[in-house]
Amino acid sequence: MLWHCLRSRLVATAVLVFLPYTTHAWSSLADGIIAGLNNAADCASCHSLLVTFRATAALGDDAFVNSLKSLCKRLKLQDTDVCDGIFESVGPVVAHDLRSMSPFGQTSTKFCNAMLGLCSEPPVNTYTVPFPKSAPENPKEFKSLGRPPFQVVHFSDVHIDREYSVGSEANCSKPLCCREFSDQSEPTTIPAGPLGDHACDTPRNLVESIVKAIDTTNNTFSIFTGDIVDGAVWLVNQEDVTADINLFGEEFKMALQAPVYPALGNHESAPVNCFPRLTTESHANDSQWVFETSSAQWRPWIGNAAADQIVHHSGSYSLVVPDTSLRIISINSGFWYKMNLWLYDSDDQQPDPNGILSFLVSQLQLAEDLGQRSWIIAHMPPGGGDVLLDQVLLYLSSILDRFLIIAQSNYYDQVIQRYRNTIAGQFFGHTHADEFQLAYSNYSDQRKDTATSVAWVAPALTPRSGNPAFKVYDVDPDTYEIMDAKTYSTDVSHPEYQIDPVWKMVYSTRDLYGPLIAGGLDSSDSLSPSFWHQVTELLETDNQAFRMFQHLKRRAGRGDCSSDDDSNEDFVECRRRSICQLRAQRSENNCVDVRRGWIWKGKPPVDVKLTTLERECEGVGAGSILRQMVHATKQIDQSTKSSLRAHLNSVLVPAQERHRMEPSSIFTSGSDGIQRVMEIP
Repeated sequence: MLWHCLRSRLVATAVLVFLPYTTHAWSSLADGIIAGLNNAADCASCHSLLVTFRATAALGDDAFVNSLKSLCKRLKLQDTDVCDGIFESVGPVVAHDLRSMSPFGQTSTKFCNAMLGLCSEPPVNTYTVPFPKSAPENPKEFKSLGRPPFQVVHFSDVHIDREYSVGSEANCSKPLCCREFSDQSEPTTIPAGPLGDHACDTPRNLVESIVKAIDTTNNTFSIFTGDIVDGAVWLVNQEDVTADINLFGEEFKMALQAPVYPALGNHESAPVNCFPRLTTESHANDSQWVFETSSAQWRPWIGNAAADQIVHHSGSYSLVVPDTSLRIISINSGFWYKMNLWLYDSDDQQPDPNGILSFLVSQLQLAEDLGQRSWIIAHMPPGGGDVLLDQVLLYLSSILDRFLIIAQSNYYDQVIQRYRNTIAGQFFGHTHADEFQLAYSNYSDQRKDTATSVAWVAPALTPRSGNPAFKVYDVDPDTYEIMDAKTYSTDVSHPEYQIDPVWKMVYSTRDLYGPLIAGGLDSSDSLSPSFWHQVTELLETDNQAFRMFQHLKRRAGRGDCSSDDDSNEDFVECRRRSICQLRAQRSENNCVDVRRGWIWKGKPPVDVKLTTLERECEGVGAGSILRQMVHATKQIDQSTKSSLRAHLNSVLVPAQERHRMEPSSIFTSGSDGIQRVMEIP
């Protein structure tokens, strides 16, 4: 305990850092920060930047937060209130991380990967998930009796904006519009309509339309895969998130006849994304209010036992749907999310933070013992580039135990492999896209015969990422497999939308793709992993089918691959990566370049683009601003640099004096070119 107290003030003493990009001594910590950002171009230089950041964090949370706020505002990366709000919220967590981890260890490499995009993901730490029993030699067979399917609604990422203001500016300078902002006094150019806009989150009027549309589907129940809270992440606080969770529960319980089985999203926390681990000293219970609030609101839907599990299992729970043999296991995926900043506060690598995998194993074992099928629901799909490779992935199922060695780097995969006979489906949100992810028993031999599992990813209900949409599944009542998936949506651009949105079925998966795959689908065939692999083969060879998939994925426009020329090099590469992503429920196979290439390609700041997740689910956060910061410091002239230095010194010098530090004692340089960072208590 004493060591942790000392560590928070000392930071590692006498750290030696080699910086090949710098040839002169830094006279102040401010100079070190500016030079560190300017030099940041690869993994080694990112680690060096963390040394500078760590020295700043050693001066206290205020010094660190105020430095980042000053950089954000002086470089004009965001509006003043956005800069202030983002770093006042998550800055203390980042400062805690920096004081707690080595700037040169595996944790810092993961931090550089997630926050700055300058490091590749480090190798996965070997870990064998413990199971209470071996797989049965003769597992139960689940056979369809040909009975009519029942319907289940899957909706996600509703992002309700309780501050939405009709008539406000829908084309604002903030990451999220359609609100009254005190610093925006210009005449309104695009007034926000009563039912939403593509630059805004979901208004209350649209929520009423959504619940009516869901209720007309004659569903047995719904699954909701997270993200209630709006995308104004710079304004999020505990009071607002608590109110949002409560209002969501009250409104949907009142309007829907059938129950909803929810999962927590990364926005159901304050600061956003941040769920501390049980090992996080002095902060282990900082998210308990989220679990207690969710437990209270969801109790009428999920029952007392499951509601109690939420409180004791960090937001996860399990239940058996009444009058079925289907066990739903809801997992808090926040503990494998790269932008959960509490995951970087220790150099000790934790394979199962907060026992999420252990809870999953226990519930799957219970389902197997009782002869049940299981659905796993969670917010974040396992194949994305924003999932930690260790925890990830993987809701995969495999055919033979001998294939475990192929997926041994994926702890979650081990679980799904073990209980492959029990798991009938996995359901996610987060990407805001209507898509899927496939798992294979052999990723080096991707065929319909080796496709073993499919993750269903629901589109978003917020209009911020396209037309609002949800899915309706036809479910076999004996096997609990998906027989059809229909997507329903409403067109924001329709002239009557702002008066009375019309919800229509956009397509039936079975009707759309079934006739296009080789041999078609028999009436008794489910939409199996084998079927979905055949769909990816269709997308590889049929340009029209691929463009159709791209359009449906975003419910608007031409999708991510927008070239009109099928032979265009960029289009061909975009299609290859898109299909690779569909075949990558295991994230190390997803063809996502975790490094943000724009940082070192020299594009002007106006061309710096947010990734799809940052633009739609994540919004503008600390990571996106830090990446903009790295780029912007490479573009500034000497006058701007001097002004920036002065503002940083106004924050840092008083803090150094309070800690009895002289600015010159932070950085010294010898004739050998070695930069020495002397961190003195």
